Amino acid sequence: MSTELRAAPVAAAPARPRGVAAAWARPGVRLGALGAVVALLAAAYLVYDVPGSFLFAARIRGLTIAAMAVVATAVGVSTVVFHTITQNRILTPSIMGFDAFYGLITTVMVFAFGAAGFLSADSLVLWALQVAVMVGFSVLLFTWMFGGKRRSIHLMLLVGIVLGTFFRSFTEWMQRMLDPLDFQVVTDAMFASLTRPDPVLLAFTAALVAAGCAALVPLVRALDVLTLGEPVAVGLGVAHRRVVMALFLVVSVMVAASTALVGPILFFGLIVANLAYSYAGSFRHVWTLPTAVLIGMVCLLGGQLVVEQVLGFQGTLSTVIEFAGGLFFLFLVLRKGAR
Repeated sequence: MSTELRAAPVAAAPARPRGVAAAWARPGVRLGALGAVVALLAAAYLVYDVPGSFLFAARIRGLTIAAMAVVATAVGVSTVVFHTITQNRILTPSIMGFDAFYGLITTVMVFAFGAAGFLSADSLVLWALQVAVMVGFSVLLFTWMFGGKRRSIHLMLLVGIVLGTFFRSFTEWMQRMLDPLDFQVVTDAMFASLTRPDPVLLAFTAALVAAGCAALVPLVRALDVLTLGEPVAVGLGVAHRRVVMALFLVVSVMVAASTALVGPILFFGLIVANLAYSYAGSFRHVWTLPTAVLIGMVCLLGGQLVVEQVLGFQGTLSTVIEFAGGLFFLFLVLRKGAR
């Protein structure tokens, strides 16, 4: 009596994407497409609705685009690195009190020297002083929190939140004692402005941001390992304390330089970093970092076009970004809470 052997059913392997879908799955293709969008938006901003002399308008708008590129690089790169260090994609460097500390520095300067003294001071000296104070504050905080046995990122974040609240409260107290003119000067300084930046300050800021990016190049692979968590990173041979301190220093310099140049932009880093994670198609920082920069350029250029062509200058770019960023923040919190 013969028996028949039946082969066990084998699940068919999922079909691999081909053609356009296969090309789109590559991070390099996605990055190239995003770069093309940035180029188109930059060209549109340069040539569309130019009043008067095109050369004069192109020079002014070219400086604005350069400032956008510097800010997008500083904020995008620093936020992605900060997320990797803290293992949290909702926190941003502003949680450490950078924006609040910038407001405190500006208020103290106006309170001490008056609006006339603040406005007549050399812009490069003010920029250098603001950068030095913000970087010095962050370095002291990081050294204190990581220099002993604490070495707790969560404790450092808690201290940063408390200090940020203290800075804001002290700033509001000082602003209540300012006369209306001085208060108006402080209020204007607290709104980010990317149009008509000072070319000298832009050059110095770009140099600091470029130096920060160069310092991150040899640490890109370490960043990929840090994504797995501290225990795994240490087990794979990463000098966690030394690398994290170096990364915090780079983040501090880039955020301080961009904030001193244009002012604080809340929620901007949160938007570009989380969109980069979804768009890049890879967890590797060699793709997520430039993707965050290009998405930042899309947000800034697109937002500026909306302010000028849709709103008719009835608003500011920082207001548009903060409104969209606030909604996006609520979306992220609710989505994570639902999970």
